[in-house]
Amino acid sequence: MQAVVKTPHINITVEGEYIPPKVINFLKKEFGTKLKISNKTKNLDESLEVKNTQWYKEIKNQITPGDNLKIYRNNKGYSQGKLAEFVGVLPSNISEMERGKRGISKDMAKKFSRILEVGIEKFI
Repeated sequence: MQAVVKTPHINITVEGEYIPPKVINFLKKEFGTKLKISNKTKNLDESLEVKNTQWYKEIKNQITPGDNLKIYRNNKGYSQGKLAEFVGVLPSNISEMERGKRGISKDMAKKFSRILEVGIEKFI
């Protein structure tokens, strides 16, 4: 009696401009010597400067000073109330600035810049 056994065939495709070495190392560990890698990228260690991508250029044009205020405030872990205390305004004023309902003056932008430790241009 003759038995025919087929080994399972697994095909995994990972595509992108950059495939992290951790992913490749994981696959090598998991599949061992049977793993075949076809590298269509120029260099696995090649990094991409985010500021040079089309995505960044498009998103940068959509971000308002109010968006930046909210992002940097959250990064510091400050509530609107806490930031309002630091700059001497009502929390509702911070809310209105973040939503674009109230403009950010140059003096206020300087205060935000100092407190949140980012360039003043983020708020103008």
